[in-house]
Amino acid sequence: MKSNSRKPDTLITHAGLKPEANFGVVNPPVYHASTILHPNVAHFEAAETRRFDDVVYGRIGTPTQFALEEAMAALEGGARAVATCSGAAACYTALLAYLHAGDHVLVPDSVYGPVRNFTTGFLARFGVAFDFYDPLLGAEVASLVGPETKVIYLESPGSLTFEVQDVPAIVAVAKNHGIATMLDNTWGSPLFLRPLSLGVDVSIVAGTKYIVGHSDAMMGICICTKESFPKVKHSALQLGYHAAPDDSYLALRGLRTVGVRLRAHQDAALKVARWLKTRAEVERVLHPALPDCPGHEFWKRDFTGSSGLFSVVLRRDVPKAAVDAMLDGMELFGIGASWGGFESLITAPRPARLRTATKWDAGPILRLHIGLEDVDDLIADLDAGFARLSGKSA
Repeated sequence: MKSNSRKPDTLITHAGLKPEANFGVVNPPVYHASTILHPNVAHFEAAETRRFDDVVYGRIGTPTQFALEEAMAALEGGARAVATCSGAAACYTALLAYLHAGDHVLVPDSVYGPVRNFTTGFLARFGVAFDFYDPLLGAEVASLVGPETKVIYLESPGSLTFEVQDVPAIVAVAKNHGIATMLDNTWGSPLFLRPLSLGVDVSIVAGTKYIVGHSDAMMGICICTKESFPKVKHSALQLGYHAAPDDSYLALRGLRTVGVRLRAHQDAALKVARWLKTRAEVERVLHPALPDCPGHEFWKRDFTGSSGLFSVVLRRDVPKAAVDAMLDGMELFGIGASWGGFESLITAPRPARLRTATKWDAGPILRLHIGLEDVDDLIADLDAGFARLSGKSA
């Protein structure tokens, strides 16, 4: 059976494994390496010509990193992948692979905060112009394209507010103008969305989240087409963004169970989201799989599932002290950045501070990651939290 005809769960289980090259060991072992010795001068001099396909120097890649990259490329249907030291590093690597001084980039207004800061700070400092656009624009994004536009960046759904983008429509605009597209696919993961099949040039996944799955490693992966891979790989090398061997191993180990974990996250999150819709304290639930989430029709068309991360908008009259009281007393929901691990998390972000192209005008937001605890226990924890919130709101 050809690998491209295998189902996702089979690829998750087998992609990147090479027991025949590792004394029969099932999981690729951790290779710690900087210097790689060569048997002779000719071999050393030839190494430069195969630096992307063989182990020639630790920073370029080790067998552990290559195994992860091979597995992720197979899972997303890409030609090759590039693993980096964090999800943010993967985002920056992809952008810098295509942007130079004098270029212009379009970024959705709902983008991950560090990418916004990288755009307005680092890129702007080095002469790259930018515009943020309404994430709900589809083909209309063409009105923002200029002769210097080289990249349209997408994140679907968006951070904090979960707008789902019309990826095919935006990709069509980009291809019509010879513009590269890249999409942050961390929420959907390779299981629930395959951006390259929609025409995207680079799919970016923060492996820190669901791929690792245990909140104990930093990882980013860019999954590339045949054409985009050399650009992205050179960018990673020039930035020094290589994936650490131990983190690559943890990502590989996490990958083998991501299918069953994600389905559990999905089912529990949907149950919690539907329960939250019944609460008087909640004005709106921003979950892409629910019909009232902005862009739900695109989620229904393009995605095959939903993950455990979503937000809820509370009533406008809920004061910050009430939100703080709710969060401070949570027993199962931790307060912390990141997500995608086995544990549930809750934060109270302020998306209005991160908007420039669109206006966010709503009540307080809670962003929840639904972990692998018993869902009834999670609902009970939230129920007690709302009791504290209501006591402070009175």
